[in-house]
Amino acid sequence: MGPIERQIGDKLKAEYQPDYLQLDNESFMHAVPANSETHFKVVIVTDRFNGLRAVQRHQGIYALLKAELAGPVHALALHTYTKAEWAQSPQGAPASPDCLGGDKKQ
Repeated sequence: MGPIERQIGDKLKAEYQPDYLQLDNESFMHAVPANSETHFKVVIVTDRFNGLRAVQRHQGIYALLKAELAGPVHALALHTYTKAEWAQSPQGAPASPDCLGGDKKQ
């Protein structure tokens, strides 16, 4: 786990106190240098999202991670759930698509 990944995880845990948090560095799937910390997938489950639309949940996370998004983080895939929503989602969060940017265009 790199320093940016750790920082993102620490901020999300402190702010949302999630029941479940999955933070994946997906930079290796993109046209970036090895060991980059530029693309992340977040799966977060917390009842702090009760009553909030998806866009409101995402806005809160973007505000929390403003510094990271203004700097090293290029992309942040968010999958936000309440505990009840997560219980109804047996397959979990969707898989991330393949990158077609940079030198990976077909």
